[in-house]
Formats: sequence, C-alpha cells, structure tokens
Amino acid sequence: MSRPGLEVADIFRGHGPAWRQANAGHVSLGQLKVMSAIENCRTAALGGHVARCENETCAYTQIAYNSCRNRHCPKCQGTAATEWLAERKAELLPVPYFHVVFSLPAQIADIAYQNKAVIYDILFKASAETMISIAADSRHLGARIGVLSVLHTWGSALTHHPHVHMIVPGGGISLDRERWVACRPNFFLSVRVLSRLFRRLVLERLDAAHRTEQLQFFGKHVALTNARAFAAYLAPLRNSEWVVYSKRPFGGPEEVLHYLARYTHRVAISNRRLVALDDNDVTFKWKDYRIEGPERYKLMTLDIHEFIRRFLMHVLPQGFHRIRYYGWLTSQTRVKSIARIRELLAVPIPIDAIKAVNAKPEEPKAAEHPCPCCGGRMRIIETFLRGQQPKHCSSPVLPKVRIDTS
Repeated sequence: MSRPGLEVADIFRGHGPAWRQANAGHVSLGQLKVMSAIENCRTAALGGHVARCENETCAYTQIAYNSCRNRHCPKCQGTAATEWLAERKAELLPVPYFHVVFSLPAQIADIAYQNKAVIYDILFKASAETMISIAADSRHLGARIGVLSVLHTWGSALTHHPHVHMIVPGGGISLDRERWVACRPNFFLSVRVLSRLFRRLVLERLDAAHRTEQLQFFGKHVALTNARAFAAYLAPLRNSEWVVYSKRPFGGPEEVLHYLARYTHRVAISNRRLVALDDNDVTFKWKDYRIEGPERYKLMTLDIHEFIRRFLMHVLPQGFHRIRYYGWLTSQTRVKSIARIRELLAVPIPIDAIKAVNAKPEEPKAAEHPCPCCGGRMRIIETFLRGQQPKHCSSPVLPKVRIDTS
C-alpha cells in the first residue's frame, strides 16, 4: 500500500504552530493533544523498531517509527479497526441487518459544539431508547433488539453534523425469550414513528439538561442561558420533521463486516481525500449528498487555518465512547443473548467465532511487511524508546520500491 502524497500530519507540522499562536486561549487541551499526537505519529519522537531481513545474503535493514494510536489520527485506525472487527465477527448472526441513522437538526448541532459531552450523550441515549421502545411495541416488532451505535460528528465537508449510525439485526428476542421474532422482509421499523419519538426524547432531555444547568452557552448563544430564550430557540423544532434514515438489509454477515469497517473507526477526513496544499490553502475531495450521480463528487479548497479549525472541531471529549451497545448487545448480556438467539434459530456457533473468542493476542515477532529487496521475512532486531535514536542504520532506499508502514 503506497503512502498518500499528502497527510493531515504534513498540514499540522507545517502550519500548526502558526495556527496555535493565532488561536491562543481558544484551543482546548484535548485539541492540542490531538495535534501533537498527529504531528509526532510515526516519527522518531515516539520511538520505534529496526527490522532486518533474515536472508543473510540480503540483510536489508529498515527503521519503523511507532504510531501515536490516537483515535483522531488518520494513520492509526487501520489496526484498531481490524482488531475490533475480529471481535465482532464472533457476534454476527445469520439474519438480515439494517443500517439506521439518527441526525440532530442544525439548530441543536449548533449548540452541541459548545456542549459536546452532554448533547452527544443525549443523541446516543435518545436514539437507542427510540429503537428499543418501538421494537418492543407489539404493534411493530414486539421483541427486544440489539443495537450497535457509532457516533460521527462531521459532514463530508468537515462541517459539524452530529449523527449516529446504527447496525441492527433484523429481528429480536421475544419478550418471554422463547422465540426469535423476525422483522418483515426489507422492512424493519417505520422511520416516521422513529422520527416522532426521537424528536420528543431529545427535546425532553435537552429541557432537563437546561433545568439542571448542564448546558453552557457562549458567543452568539449566550442568551440561551435564559430558560424562556432556550424554550423559544427549541420551539420551531417541536413540529418540524427530524431526519431518520433506514437502509435496506445487507447481503450477509461478510457484507456487514465490510460496512462496519467503513464506519466504526473513521476520522473526520482520511489522508486519501487530501489533494493539494500550498502556502495558503488545502484542497480535498468531498461528496455533496444533495446531488445524485457522479456530479456529487467535488473538490473543496479551504484556507489552511479554516481546515485545521474544522478538523479539530471533531475532537471528542476525553473518555467519551463513540461506539456503544444497547439492548441485548450490552456487555452484561451479549454472550448469553447471542447464544440464546443461535439456539432459537437452531444454528451452530461458527468455527470462526469460536476461534475469535478463544484467540489470545501475541507479541509480534516479525515485521508486518516482507523484505522490499528480496521478499524474505523481516525480523525485529532492535527497539528504541521515545526520543532515542536507533543503533542500527537503514539500508539505502531501493529505487522504484516504496514500503508504507502506515
């Protein structure tokens, strides 16, 4: 896999110091930590290891620097996603799966930026309660469902657009736990019904958060600290249509895994979407969802400081979990519930699932990539800590061959 020609790290290294100076006093500690992590990712600042080809006639030597492992870093999500998906593979069921999306209206998204932890949590809990309550209603499904929720806070143009992606099995356990209740073919739950309940639950929780002084307002929204002003701000939303999207079932378990990989560990923008950088601007690819067809794929150019601001707008509060489980997928009941569902469906536990459950992580003894010179096995011969320099030197760069460690 070739390294992208331009990375977010390049933008931060080249223009981060000037941006931090220009915005001193208006940048959170969390945002500063993310910038530092991305700037240092896979550099000598984080230490690393030296690998050498086991073929003695080759002995090609390569230095690889450690990754930052920050969840906002575009280069550090691949391994995390792979490990997470391996665990999820053991939980897949031979039933249809649905993709459901709950989005916050723009007015609430606007105040959510000043109240990330509180309002993102409201989004998670209100959407999950909506799904579980409607599914349990005998007029709809009449069963207890399992929900995997993933928070995204961005639109394709890096704007602030908080929404939750849900992956939901197409059915649930009957309330007496004696049978599996399958949903109708190609239909899970009414989005109109989901939208109305979701709207009510979010607004109720926002009112409660305001009454208990959990919300803070600054700048143009400072007047919303007043209860009447806040009620007037929310009033138009009480009768408007809120967006809930439900997608038809996936093709099968493997397709579910591939789909999950696209959403669970995604960051605001991948390095592959970056197109160009000069002294003033950044150009990147984006998708205009208002348009159908190939015309929806566009290029956007932003001032460098505006690009950095938009990227850091999506840094999550420290300790905030962006992947959550509800219903019978919660950690307390997941294993027993999945075993019971397989029993009700009369399907055996897949061999891959057994391996995934019993697998024990091992320390890697060999480098991830084969030798770029002869294709042989690369073995780690030295590790070095942060700020240290390796004792061994890299072999000369091979012509026309490029190995990516990201």
